[in-house]
Amino acid sequence: MIGKLDLYRVFSVVAKNNSFSRAAKDLYMTQPAVSQAMMQLEKELGTRLFNRTPKGVTLTTEGSLLFEYTNSALGLLDAGEEKLLEFKNLTTGQLKIGVGDTISRFFLMPYLEAFHTMYPNIKLQMLNGTTSEICNFIKSGEVDIGLCNFPIEDATLQLTVCTDVQDIFVCGEKYKTLVSKSLSYQDLLKFPLVFLEKKSNSRRYVEDYLVGYGIHIEPEFELGSHDLVLEFARSNLGIACVTKEFSKDYLQRGLLYELILEESIPPRSIGICYLKTVPLSRAATKFVEIIEHKRLNTRKTMKKA
Repeated sequence: MIGKLDLYRVFSVVAKNNSFSRAAKDLYMTQPAVSQAMMQLEKELGTRLFNRTPKGVTLTTEGSLLFEYTNSALGLLDAGEEKLLEFKNLTTGQLKIGVGDTISRFFLMPYLEAFHTMYPNIKLQMLNGTTSEICNFIKSGEVDIGLCNFPIEDATLQLTVCTDVQDIFVCGEKYKTLVSKSLSYQDLLKFPLVFLEKKSNSRRYVEDYLVGYGIHIEPEFELGSHDLVLEFARSNLGIACVTKEFSKDYLQRGLLYELILEESIPPRSIGICYLKTVPLSRAATKFVEIIEHKRLNTRKTMKKA
């Protein structure tokens, strides 16, 4: 039995051709099948749609009214199908990413560039926040994926590690003499400390680790960005806890000095997170694939070296 939508499609073609036989050719159907379909539609609607003549058919007043709406509705459906095809082929669409300033600047940019080169018509939207804020963005549907500091304890999120990073302590010129010796965590407490704010996931990771050694920190400065932490250390305002991979420029230029610790803080990870229960859009899937592909290539290169 022909479905209601198919009946309207047949009706539209018959109305445009003013003929069952010509409509049958366009639809690759038999003329009796087209005629039967129109009789079924008229029966279901309880009204006559066509005036049947030896020369063909013409629309009744009711048929003309229905044709206006049917033609418009089918046009919208066709446009919708075309738009879906565009999304499938990534010739249009949007990708919304939740990420912090530091990860965006030091990790994400090359992947954004690669994705934009491959899919220039996909609009990229970035929403800034801390790890906890980004997780909330994901759950509320404000972003498709997030790039966050791990660890994250949330059973609703799919987590994929992208790279490992190392937390270190650094100092400026004023405290440079400390570089020549190995320091304990207890030694650090003798100096003013510069940390990220408490809601930062990386801050919590280091703080939780230090608590395991019985060390409870009370930083003199708690700042909202990694760049500010670096600048405060460079200005000799204290010993700063920073991410080594995001501080290379300061270290290489001799603006900051890495302190040697008796016990290094274990590495942590940066990764992608998204809802387990919601399938990723095609754009988000491709973006994740780009990151994972480069990560695998990097590992292979390191193994060969």
